[in-house]
Amino acid sequence: MYLLRIRMKTLCIFFMYSLHQCFAQTTQNIVVLFVNEEGNEVAESSVDVALTYIKKNNKLGINAEVTKVSGNRTDSAGLLESLCKVYNAMLERNEPPHLVLDTTMTDLASETVKSFTQALALPTISASFGQEGDLRQWRTIDEDEKKYLVQICPPADIIPEIIRKIVLQQNITNAAILFDETFVMDHKYKSLLQNVATRHLISAIDTPRIEAQLQRLRSLDLVNFFILGTIDNIKLVLDAAQKNAYLNRKFAWHAITQDLGELKCNVKNGTILFVKPVVNANYQNRLGQIKTSYQLNAKPEIAAAFYFDFALHSLLTVKNMITDGSWQKTNATNFITCDEYDGKNIPKRVGLDLETALKKELQDSAEPPTYGPFEIISNGFSQMEFDMTMSLVDVRDGAPDKTTPVGTWAAGLNSNLSFLENGIMDKFTSALVYRVVVAEQIPFVFRDENSKKGYSGYCIDLMDKIGEVLRFEYEIQLATGNVFGNMDEQGKWNGLIKDLMDKKADIGLGSISVMAERENVIDFTVPYYDLVGITILMKVPRVPTSLFKFLTVLEDEVWMCILAAYFFTRWSPYSYQNNREKYKDDEEKREFNLKECLWFCMTSLTPQGGGEAPKNLSGRLVAATWWLFGFIIIASYTANLAAFLTVSRLETPIESLDDLSKQYKIQYAPLNGSSSATYFERMANIEARFYEIWKDMSLNDSLSDIERAKLAVWDYPVSDKYTKMWQAMKEAGFPSTLSEAAERVKASESSTEGFAYLGDATDIKYLEMTNCDLKPVGEEFSRKPYALAVQQGSPLKDQLNTAILQLLNRRELERLKEKWWTKNPNRAKCEQQENQSDGISIQNIGGVFIVIFVGIGLACITLAFEYWWYKYRKVAKVVTVQEADVHPVPKNAFGADSFGKNKFGRETFGKETFGKKKAEKFEPKVKPTKLYQGSHY
Repeated sequence: MYLLRIRMKTLCIFFMYSLHQCFAQTTQNIVVLFVNEEGNEVAESSVDVALTYIKKNNKLGINAEVTKVSGNRTDSAGLLESLCKVYNAMLERNEPPHLVLDTTMTDLASETVKSFTQALALPTISASFGQEGDLRQWRTIDEDEKKYLVQICPPADIIPEIIRKIVLQQNITNAAILFDETFVMDHKYKSLLQNVATRHLISAIDTPRIEAQLQRLRSLDLVNFFILGTIDNIKLVLDAAQKNAYLNRKFAWHAITQDLGELKCNVKNGTILFVKPVVNANYQNRLGQIKTSYQLNAKPEIAAAFYFDFALHSLLTVKNMITDGSWQKTNATNFITCDEYDGKNIPKRVGLDLETALKKELQDSAEPPTYGPFEIISNGFSQMEFDMTMSLVDVRDGAPDKTTPVGTWAAGLNSNLSFLENGIMDKFTSALVYRVVVAEQIPFVFRDENSKKGYSGYCIDLMDKIGEVLRFEYEIQLATGNVFGNMDEQGKWNGLIKDLMDKKADIGLGSISVMAERENVIDFTVPYYDLVGITILMKVPRVPTSLFKFLTVLEDEVWMCILAAYFFTRWSPYSYQNNREKYKDDEEKREFNLKECLWFCMTSLTPQGGGEAPKNLSGRLVAATWWLFGFIIIASYTANLAAFLTVSRLETPIESLDDLSKQYKIQYAPLNGSSSATYFERMANIEARFYEIWKDMSLNDSLSDIERAKLAVWDYPVSDKYTKMWQAMKEAGFPSTLSEAAERVKASESSTEGFAYLGDATDIKYLEMTNCDLKPVGEEFSRKPYALAVQQGSPLKDQLNTAILQLLNRRELERLKEKWWTKNPNRAKCEQQENQSDGISIQNIGGVFIVIFVGIGLACITLAFEYWWYKYRKVAKVVTVQEADVHPVPKNAFGADSFGKNKFGRETFGKETFGKKKAEKFEPKVKPTKLYQGSHY
């Protein structure tokens, strides 16, 4: 019996020994240094669940001895001290860590751990945030170090990459990205939208002041919002957006979360793109088992599952390497303390390929993924594979009304969006609406109640065409003061320029001149209009016309004297009328009665001549004097008439700015506060400065006599042209508006006195086009281009440049010029001005024709009166003629005898009137007949 007991006892001891030997062979002790960051509770909780899972599953063969170190994200020194203290204690116990399990997220905590592990050559698997190059302390590690210093990106580091995909897909030009504590964006401020032409701002959600935060973002002209956070924080932001009235067609909202719940918010009417992860159907049972059996309840669920698999597979990898002997072969047991480290004695871990072993374990592991499989590529690119679903959620009165699936995204740095159908996202975009500030100037921008936007003009049509090219809409607002803007003495701006500086508008539209001082505070696009300078507007010279202008050549006194001389006649006792016998043999026998005298004087002034001259000496002397008088008068009249009709047309008093500055009868000034006024003021100031410089040089006592002699000149060396002009402008007074300036010019008495306006050539061109009384004078000067204005540094500049150049190549700008200048409906139809090369107009010489017509009319009336008089009013006298015998008398060619009268009643005194032919002799027989005295034959 005793022997039996001895045998049974021996058998039990052997069994226990065998069992111990079996357990010793399959269970591996692994020392782990677990480093976490304060606030990353999901990682700590999930790693604890993983350790519990390992402990309860003996088949895994792992006995994990975990030492935890936690530190503040911003306290690098404190964390390093804790690490060294714990690590040195582990070495003192002869329990160096097989693995450093790092779940620090970012910033100094993460970099401290990376520096610590790299310096002491500790095998590490990290779940820190960051892509390639973001882990600064691991940027320069060599190839051997990369094999045992391994990083895997957590889901919260991959999910924000969908923003880049959406921005590129939707061609978004601006974005506001808000995130909460479940996401880390420190390393993504530059990398997230790098090389993407999108103006963006990344900011943490300011929970207590979220409404003010949204208003601040809106003031930066950001209309595309991305929210990264929990469903509760997404609701907080959307509710604040509803209060600020930011949920309309001008905005686009994107809600991106790691949670699995549904979108909730108090939005009255809006559509939100909702993006959330989805569990792979192949791993739902596994996830449910871990959650139920091991209380994996940390939120977000995807992060908890990631950290669980991260810890589990990391320990399994080390266990496999120890089991197969590769761990001992790689000198993985050589350690130094923190105090022993001097920067040069880094232990070598040659051949320690933790990265490859991790890949192999993930491929061959009997433990399935909890949420998604891990993909190990390299630091910054390794991750857990998972999918995100995208849905358009229509919210009505605080509840989701309709959810439309859009597509999915296989989360990854290089993955693209996958849509259920083409074009499904086309309508989900913020209506790209820019704020355009304008200052009125016809025909570029002016009010039009019939227009949709309330304004019309060249620039409005231009902006419409640019909007078609760039696919945006715009709202028009009037500039402060309805002016383009000028800088005062304190360097402060007003008008349109100030609105752009204050970011109250995105684009400045109008005939904005590109000026150096403006380019210091805003940006200009490429010019959309030709160079435009300053020119002069004056009243069109109107030469007074008169049909009887030929009568105004001589003054009234001269005409009266000529008329008096014309009527001054006298009778001489020695004329033919009083001495018929003396002049009976003369061929011409003209009786100078009053009628003949007046006729003689009149015809003597014409090329026709005076006809038969007086017979007596005194009469001929008077006639000669009259001829001399008439010759002088006619010559003087002819010469003065030609000059009088042309001199007024040759009158051009002002032809240039110099002509304007040298006279004093015409006042002139630009608009008050305009760029033209600024030009003249600055030119005057420059002249004053030059004068002071010259004066200081001339009066400088340090100059030698020779140097002073070189500065001694008789003439003033600096022009004061603009100084005098500026003074004259201030005395004349500056018009407040363009219409006021035009009225002052129209009110000028003539082109040689009154008012002249100095302004932009386009303004003056339009006034000339719409007013027949105005015209530009002289050449343009100080020419500058017109361009669109944008905020300084605005990305709109390049986009607008591209659009303007496209329109220029398509000749659209030329068509706009033709529409608003050549074919402008307000163009006035003016009579063509009289050209100097043209002849004398009918307005000035038409009186001559009136004289002809009046003369002909009077002649016709006289003829009618004579006919009536001689036929009906004058009584005929009957004379009885007795037949008598007479001697034959030769008759001349006019039927008159040599000593009688011809048939016209004129005496011939025996001489023939024409040719002196001898008349044939005949003896007419005169019979009694009745003759009517006064009748003509």
